[in-house]
Amino acid sequence: MNKPEILVVEDEEDILHLLYFNLSKAGYAVRTADNGKDALREVKQAHPHLILLDLMLPGMSGLDICRKLKEKKKTRTIPIIMVTAKGEERDVVKGLEAGADDYITKPFSPKVLNARIRAVLRRHQLDEGFEETIISRGDFTVHPQEYKVMFKNHELNLTPLEYQFLVLLMKKPGWVFTRNQIVNSIRGEDYAVTERSVDVLVVGLRKKLKAVDSEGHESVETVRGVGYRFKASEEE
Repeated sequence: MNKPEILVVEDEEDILHLLYFNLSKAGYAVRTADNGKDALREVKQAHPHLILLDLMLPGMSGLDICRKLKEKKKTRTIPIIMVTAKGEERDVVKGLEAGADDYITKPFSPKVLNARIRAVLRRHQLDEGFEETIISRGDFTVHPQEYKVMFKNHELNLTPLEYQFLVLLMKKPGWVFTRNQIVNSIRGEDYAVTERSVDVLVVGLRKKLKAVDSEGHESVETVRGVGYRFKASEEE
């Protein structure tokens, strides 16, 4: 079996070498880039299994790189872990909104990083093959093999987190998920992100639904003091 390939995008030479050494030792094939332009070229050429992406880069920020990759069909499913010295909640939220799959702050333990990588790769593999059957709920249709959600014949341009969240709710229409359950289901139980981030995710998803249909945002209901649910139609 081929080694999982990881692209490390980091402009600090010492950290780049450290990551290369530890990831190679852990059994990964490692590619590197120290700026946005080279990173995008590496992604196009190699299509890695995962990207470790520094937030602060010369020329093009990690957030901008993340957004560019998540906008394109060919690259939007590549999992991305943001690696940065910034640990404030607003930076975590920005990274997740841009489409990042995980977030780890410097300094970090190589063991912790490897655990995060394994968890993200495992979730990604499960996402790729979790179901072959198309899921239909009212005006929504999920095509798992294409990682695509259609709403009223419009393809929704969702981030990976928005996709996972919406599919989670659609699998059990009418079922109320707490914020903590949502975080555990789409990020893994060891992911350090606040429940506030779930609310931010919902706001972004509702805006995209409302842009297609003014009543679309009502499909994701807030249950005050508890969490969220997908509004079940009468026939469901």
